[in-house]
Amino acid sequence: MRTKKIKLIFAIILGFVLSWGVPSLIPKGLSEPQQQTAYSHQDILAELAQADIIYLAETHDSPQDGRAKLEIIQGLQQRNGKRAVALEMFQRPFQPYLDSYIAGELTETELIEKTEYQERWGFDWELYAPVFRFARTHQLPLLALNTPTEISRKVAREGLESLTEEERRYIPPLSEIHTDNQDYRQILQNIYNQHAREGHGNSDGFERFFSVQVLWDETMAQTIAQFWQTSPDYQIIVIAGKGHIQYGYGIPSRVKRRLQDTPLIQRSVWLGDFPEGEKQPADFAWR
Repeated sequence: MRTKKIKLIFAIILGFVLSWGVPSLIPKGLSEPQQQTAYSHQDILAELAQADIIYLAETHDSPQDGRAKLEIIQGLQQRNGKRAVALEMFQRPFQPYLDSYIAGELTETELIEKTEYQERWGFDWELYAPVFRFARTHQLPLLALNTPTEISRKVAREGLESLTEEERRYIPPLSEIHTDNQDYRQILQNIYNQHAREGHGNSDGFERFFSVQVLWDETMAQTIAQFWQTSPDYQIIVIAGKGHIQYGYGIPSRVKRRLQDTPLIQRSVWLGDFPEGEKQPADFAWR
């Protein structure tokens, strides 16, 4: 029974990061449509060029989003400055292999094997491969952002407090894992209810589900903030699921909290059209 519950929690999380959802999932106050300004791709790139951190909100299995990511990174690379690409789909313990790949010490096949990409992420590699090849050609650092699967599963099963000291070294201190954003909580509660047989999921299950989602957000935010603090001359381009970027609730607000004493410009790009009839969830839509 417990195994089924853990699988349900992970299925809900995966469904959330894969898609935006429907208007009924949006909490009151965020569902009112906002006037949307039409920007050309060149207009968007000009705005993004001024940012310190850029978030590309993707649907992981979308070929269109795969092409859009490459277009944006190529467009920014034509401008002055140094860039790094930060990736939700790689987990923090595997950072050395990303470094070795960029250094030319690993082939693409070896990178996939050593990072256990197929087991830990599993989406079609060719949707991401062009970005990796471009990064290697232009020597753009790649950042592994996410929490190890083993830790996420343990939190889903037993909660954050169950983690050992050894396990906690891969995540931020528990005091930095904030679950107090009520709008974000409500979005996730609605999604959990919808997936858990129309609201029949229990409260303990939701709290674990929410903890894992926030744990991912905070871990990714910490990695981004730490890199920016040590390399402020780099522009960071973050590739993550829409659920981690919408309205700034997931990663962006948590990066801002960590760098609150530093002048910082963050911009977000929704790959594809904004959801119709809703307040826009990002700064720009890349159509």
